[in-house]
Amino acid sequence: MTTQVLIIDDDQTLCSRLEQYFALYDIQLLTAHTPSDGIGLLTKEQPALLLLDVMLPETDGFTLCREIRAQHTLPIIMLTARGELTDKVLGLEIGADDYLAKPFEPRELVARIQVLLRRHAAKEIEPDIWQFEHLIIHPQHHKVVLDGQEIKLTGMEFNLLKLLAQNPGKVFNRDELLNELKGIEADVFSRSIDILMSRLRQKLGDNPKQVRFIKTLRNIGYTFVGKRQ
Repeated sequence: MTTQVLIIDDDQTLCSRLEQYFALYDIQLLTAHTPSDGIGLLTKEQPALLLLDVMLPETDGFTLCREIRAQHTLPIIMLTARGELTDKVLGLEIGADDYLAKPFEPRELVARIQVLLRRHAAKEIEPDIWQFEHLIIHPQHHKVVLDGQEIKLTGMEFNLLKLLAQNPGKVFNRDELLNELKGIEADVFSRSIDILMSRLRQKLGDNPKQVRFIKTLRNIGYTFVGKRQ
């Protein structure tokens, strides 16, 4: 079965090369060289996954990613010639699912696409609502309600909470969290997982004296202790 993937990138040579290569893996590549054309194709064709360049005419890829993520749940892989850590973290936090710096090997990109499509397919059969004491998680809509009030989480904060809530009582060390969250791109974050965890716990109102959801086990890792309802 052929899978449709949309790329928004003004590098016509790259797009042509990927289109030919993807065909070997039953992936049909839809191509747009401007954000406006890309939005049109996204709406019309409903592709399974989006490849999004950062450096674009009309607007930058980060801005476009925010706009698309507000309306669509398809997996997004950002492509860029800029490989700085700050750019990678920003891309992932605003809703991208993966980040690949140019130049890259097409086979690696195909592997990442296949991983994300499998994860996305698994999400489609998740329950609509996860309910815990004081906390409700809507996994398919990236929505979290704490004590009756919706709280705003970044994409990575939500993914971290979701991972922990899916595995209550399981202890994750830093490396395990990194691998589970970003797979191939785990090395992007290094120790920034601790900063991400700190921000998430602050938004959830957790502190060492009053742990309701995420417990820190010193020198071991983190575990979710929220009570199911």
